[in-house]
Amino acid sequence: MLGFALASVGTAAMAADQTVPVPQAPAPVPVAAETADLTLARVFASPDLSGQQPRALRLSPDGTLLTSLRPRPDDRERFDLWATDTSTGAERMLVDSAKIGSGAELSEAEKMQRERARIGGSKGVVAYDWAPDGKSILVPLDGDLYIATLDGNVRRLTDTPGGELNPVVSPRGAFVSFVRDQNLFVQPIAGGAARALTKGEGGTVHWGEAEFVAQEEMDRRTGYWWSPDERYVAVERFDEAPVHVATRAAIGATGTKVFEQRYPAAGTPNVLVELYVMKADGTGQVKVNLGPEPDIYLARVDWMPDGSGLLVQRQSRDQKRLDILRVDPATGRTTILFSEKAGAKSWLNLSDSYHVLRDGSLIWRSERSGYGHLYRFAAGKWTQLTKGDWVVTGLVGVDEDKRRVYFTGTRDDVLEQHLYALNIAKPGDVTRLTERGYTNSATMDGSATRLIVSRSGPAQPAQVYLADADGKRLRWINENAIAPGHPYFPHLASHEPTKFGTIKAADGTTLHWEMITPKLEPGKTYPVFFQHYGGPGTGQQVTRGWQGALPQFLVDQGWIFFQIDNRGSYNRGKAFEDQIYHAMGTVEVADQLAGAEYLKSLPFVNPAKIATYGWSYGGYMSIKMLEKTPGVYAAAVSGAPVTDWSLYDTHYTERYLGDPRLDPQSYAGSAAIADAAKIIDPLLLIHGMADDNVFLDNSTAFASQMQKTGTPFEMMFYPGQTHRVGGPGVGEHLWKTILNFLDRTVKNRTLVTAAPMPDLNAAPAEPAVNTGPK
Repeated sequence: MLGFALASVGTAAMAADQTVPVPQAPAPVPVAAETADLTLARVFASPDLSGQQPRALRLSPDGTLLTSLRPRPDDRERFDLWATDTSTGAERMLVDSAKIGSGAELSEAEKMQRERARIGGSKGVVAYDWAPDGKSILVPLDGDLYIATLDGNVRRLTDTPGGELNPVVSPRGAFVSFVRDQNLFVQPIAGGAARALTKGEGGTVHWGEAEFVAQEEMDRRTGYWWSPDERYVAVERFDEAPVHVATRAAIGATGTKVFEQRYPAAGTPNVLVELYVMKADGTGQVKVNLGPEPDIYLARVDWMPDGSGLLVQRQSRDQKRLDILRVDPATGRTTILFSEKAGAKSWLNLSDSYHVLRDGSLIWRSERSGYGHLYRFAAGKWTQLTKGDWVVTGLVGVDEDKRRVYFTGTRDDVLEQHLYALNIAKPGDVTRLTERGYTNSATMDGSATRLIVSRSGPAQPAQVYLADADGKRLRWINENAIAPGHPYFPHLASHEPTKFGTIKAADGTTLHWEMITPKLEPGKTYPVFFQHYGGPGTGQQVTRGWQGALPQFLVDQGWIFFQIDNRGSYNRGKAFEDQIYHAMGTVEVADQLAGAEYLKSLPFVNPAKIATYGWSYGGYMSIKMLEKTPGVYAAAVSGAPVTDWSLYDTHYTERYLGDPRLDPQSYAGSAAIADAAKIIDPLLLIHGMADDNVFLDNSTAFASQMQKTGTPFEMMFYPGQTHRVGGPGVGEHLWKTILNFLDRTVKNRTLVTAAPMPDLNAAPAEPAVNTGPK
């Protein structure tokens, strides 16, 4: 997926339509005596200016401890495992990654998994798993596995050069399971030798892993699933033999490694996927009948609560049909419970928002109404639990005894995600459990008695608290108040507020924007740092949440910070999202242009000094915006762009553009290379030279075309960096490069007049620009 966040750079606006007032989180109170300059070096230094940001918060099985991963004060990218007593608030470190870790280099397979999980830059403890008895925790560290007990002792479980992938503790705590050398192993948690459950052929065959597109696009990270009683394991087997071999050079500072990576580009074969059920010792393998069509996606696999069967989600290659199969583990026979089907010019979004109840019924999120809502499926009948022109963003928990369902959504405000509850017996009777003015997320314990709520606001970095089932805060886990001692406190006096508003797209659709301005002086105009993402399949960018310190630094440097969510993006319903169907590079460009037109109408904006910036899909957008609307933007920065969609993977690209073998026109119209010579505005192209997601080939092909046509541009490539360009020193260098370019070409440049705004709805002059199908 192209939603890789490079760095937080965003926050809010003023309105073209009416700005709707909402309850706001308390604004920080400036304390002039503590004021310090916000420098780029400090933005990327440790500790993080956003304060302590714990990850992977979980309650112990008995609820007495809350565990989390915390960054070290002197190294914001290294994490240790901590525990907090939920009664007293007492905290202690359980695993010190610097003392326990070996420092060994990770295997290439684990590095790639971390890239897929967007934690490629993290070090130390990046994941863990509680044993069901609550007495120990499985901790992967530097390629090997450790068992940590609550008294602070840590025992090494494995010591192998190849490393272990996807480690978990089995449901009843007898075993640790993991993937090694492309096979599934189990090992007694108390100690003893590991035993292979599968004996794969090696080479292109993998057992127990998730294939590349499952990790990158389907948000499925594993390839095996224990039954609740530990009697069985469902195991994926995939064969990469049909997949195209891409030669990827990882160009580093001291040399180049060449990888023969199996990469399923759009229109080319995927892996061959099979699913088996076997006993916990690997015997009695039964192949699951996934149907007569082999070219499908294995989207989700779950056991029924009583272990009597499996639920498998089978998605068609064109992503227009999703079948929910019930599997008999003894025979592998399958029955279709129900199917979801997309419209003619649409697709199906996968979701983790479902829950099997003890009575065999199912809580299920569907977009069949045009918006993502919750339904109950029981005895072949559907009951809609939520409805309206808003979306359920996630299923948090289910209290079966009280018939209560907890979920997050945008019922009160599209810019604020809140936690809600409803009673299954009273569909539509929804209660909000979180406070207005914040964007929230939540997790819940298995018994649905307590919540872990994370929230942030435009003036408040992420806070985490423990709440009861009614949403009442019981204890701060991380209050993170910006008070004396907080890393951001010295910069509070210069913090500028975020403003929000709306404008209309060409078809009348409402578009939301956000803006931060310097303190405006009468008669003065300011340059704009116009950030965009624009792509589908990723959460919205404009929210009432914390955007980090980088936008405030930009504002301190005299920039107005601005961004807008265009048609095609998520959380606004299918009609809003579907406008990008087989039309990448069209409505997104038009809606960003509407944002530029709005900016140029403001008396405090210098209309000739609007610079645009984007990464990944946003990098693609930077190029398309210069190609299709020349003269509108004073300059653009394009980071890690896809320039030819036939180079990107099957599951993402075909979802939106279709199969290039069937619709080559959509691919031709969306590509960025052919029109490179139409760029007349300054462009900075950036890419990591070891990117295994958006291959460097995208940027080198584009750069070659710019050079062949004599079209000026600037370029900065980063040795050893992947799709995420960052880390000690590198993040600061990246943004110095970006801002030096924008200072020269925009901010400090004397510009006479802005070019007239183009009309994207007018008939093009000859020769016509191919913008793809309408």
